[in-house]
Amino acid sequence: MTADVSFIGLVLASSLVLVAIALSMWQHLGLGREILWASIRALVQLLAVGVLLTILLQPGQSLWWSVAWVVAMLPFAANVVARRAPEVPRLRWIALAAFSITSFVILGLLFGLGVFPLEPRTLVPLAGMMIGNSMTATVLVSTRIIAEFKEKRPLVEVRLALGFSAKDAFQPYLRSALKTALVPQIETTKAVGIVFLPGAMTGLILAGVEPMDAVLVQIVVMYLVLGSVAVSTSVVALGLSRTLFTPDQRAVHLPEER
Repeated sequence: MTADVSFIGLVLASSLVLVAIALSMWQHLGLGREILWASIRALVQLLAVGVLLTILLQPGQSLWWSVAWVVAMLPFAANVVARRAPEVPRLRWIALAAFSITSFVILGLLFGLGVFPLEPRTLVPLAGMMIGNSMTATVLVSTRIIAEFKEKRPLVEVRLALGFSAKDAFQPYLRSALKTALVPQIETTKAVGIVFLPGAMTGLILAGVEPMDAVLVQIVVMYLVLGSVAVSTSVVALGLSRTLFTPDQRAVHLPEER
């Protein structure tokens, strides 16, 4: 038996949003409008995606339409990241490069090794999970790098004066920022299945898939997310660290936040 959600069920589920709004009003958080807007936006976006997926996943539909969708995700995700971290210089292009390289490496391994068949029904959802999780980690690592650079700038300049290259002078602080971005995903991976049941597995079980089959898919998805976060944050860290120093090994001056 599958857990089909009817239109009436969807309307009734919206009462959960009203609970969140009521709690915001009760505690005078002033988040009621944001919660309502986020819920409406998510509804519209997901329904639109559902219509597009229905078209893309029709039998005989060309794989290239799905490839085009994945390619379109990359600049959109990079733009979102740049908006979330406006203090980070050149982040839009660095994030675009990071997402492109991550997609090539992670999806190339998954489909190249035959873990999943290369089909529209696998390509689009996997790419979406990969890029979506990479976005959060990319924002985190980039903002931490900038914060570390500003805070530790005197120490970095001392190391430069002692003859260290720009790469070596900033390496300890770059490493710290990378660890900050990776640790949450590592901890999530360790806790999965014990502390919480991930959304992908829960969705499959609700859809009527055998629990063990759902577990196997979830394991692959968790590895996908962990690998994509590791690759994307590493690329961003490498690219961003190069923008913080001039060709003659001097630290650049970043504009102050307003």
